[in-house]
Amino acid sequence: SLMADTLERLHARFDPMGAVHKKMFGGVCFMLNGNMVAGTSKRGMLVRTGKDFDDIAERRDDCRIMEMGGRTMVGYWFVEDGMDDEAFDFWINAALAFNKTLPPK
Repeated sequence: SLMADTLERLHARFDPMGAVHKKMFGGVCFMLNGNMVAGTSKRGMLVRTGKDFDDIAERRDDCRIMEMGGRTMVGYWFVEDGMDDEAFDFWINAALAFNKTLPPK
């Protein structure tokens, strides 16, 4: 499945960095320094890019902002599964850049 493919790609990217896996949002999330970076969900790959990235994300057509219980989760985006490597790298690099700005938990 596309979700399984995304999970495999996330493992390949984050396991060498020592990411911790946590079941969240109906999928598996990858945590670095105690903060969520990216994960899988039924609605696509979830990435945490921070609110400063929202202007860039809004101009793309492969994503939509995360909503939970009718609430918009600013700085969190669902990206369509099955993206090409360029799109995957774009989103993962954005999530990693934001993660570096967060204090460790």
